[in-house]
Amino acid sequence: MKLLMVSHYFESHRSGLELIAGRLARELVRLRQDVVWLASNATPPPSDGEGGYRAVAVSALNLTERYFGIPFPIPSFGAICRLCHEVRHVDVVLLQDSLYPVCMAAFVFAHLSRKPVVIAQHVGLVPYNNPVFRTMMDLANTIIVRRMLARAQRVAFFSEITARYFDGIRFRSPPKLMFTGVDTDIFFPARPGQKAQLRERLGLPADRPIVLFVGRFVEKKGLHILSRMVRLRPDVVWAFAGWGPLNPRDWGSPNVIVFSGLSGPSMAPLYQASDVFVLPSKGEGFPLVIQEALACGLPVVCSAETAGADAAVSGFLSGVSLDELNPKATALAFCAEIDRIFADSRNGNRSADERFRFVSRRYCWSSTAVQYLDLIRSAVANPKSWPEAPGSEGVV
Repeated sequence: MKLLMVSHYFESHRSGLELIAGRLARELVRLRQDVVWLASNATPPPSDGEGGYRAVAVSALNLTERYFGIPFPIPSFGAICRLCHEVRHVDVVLLQDSLYPVCMAAFVFAHLSRKPVVIAQHVGLVPYNNPVFRTMMDLANTIIVRRMLARAQRVAFFSEITARYFDGIRFRSPPKLMFTGVDTDIFFPARPGQKAQLRERLGLPADRPIVLFVGRFVEKKGLHILSRMVRLRPDVVWAFAGWGPLNPRDWGSPNVIVFSGLSGPSMAPLYQASDVFVLPSKGEGFPLVIQEALACGLPVVCSAETAGADAAVSGFLSGVSLDELNPKATALAFCAEIDRIFADSRNGNRSADERFRFVSRRYCWSSTAVQYLDLIRSAVANPKSWPEAPGSEGVV
């Protein structure tokens, strides 16, 4: 079976969605599928033959991310033409999320070419502080995304949060809740005595607690809350791994260390060298970095919303409510939860090995890929679920 997977960026963008897409592409190749991955050239595509799939990089303007930290590349006319060509020569189209122009265009071309569409929906509404951005996204979800999800042959949600946001849609087939996998050959707890060696190698102090954040340095990840946490706890070393316009280096805090070139396997030692993982983000599904942190044995403090992404994992997470009107109070609440973990690791927290075993059982890449392949095959095998004429399907 020939599959076209479409996303806004390639894996080199280093955000969770693209990392997930890259790993899924490799897993589907391992399952003997012919995979083409099309994305914008805003970040470098994989090398020829890397991963066993064919990468198609199309030109796009990436101004919104450059100036506002919002990933929304606009494909060129040539990119649209290339996308149309690729859609015509595959059996099925897999969209990594809906709310990106390249994914919307792929959906239209698939509809016109009578190609089945599977949508892997990662997020629902991102509650941007800017009311213009927030309103525009809400309208786009209502007017465009909900209709795409209603007309797709198959839909998979990456979290219970996202599934609840899109509740009420009359799907062609019941959507699946499928979480991403974690490579536990890479992400696992530090061995006894190894943490000190890792800290020395990474330039981290051996005798101070280390709190880790991994993600893009943008508004929705809670950087404004983290900046307050850094000032509240100067005795803690705050390690940041990522990139973006809100760089923690600019805070001028001596207890901040930024790692900007890590991703994939090179990220694992930083998880293993840290004590607590923190993520005060909003408007996400279930971030891959949380699964990676748990696999490396770290206790996780995140927003209460994110902690509800998967009911099965809630006992392994510490959720803190985000007060949008009072970021200082939110920062204090996060710091209090981190202090509780430092003070008594047995008080409601699991051991590193327990976290690792849970991740190994719950988020296994090989089984996740098989589930996706079954979903894709069912879309191809059921022509009766192909789209009807535009406008024939609505949203309840």
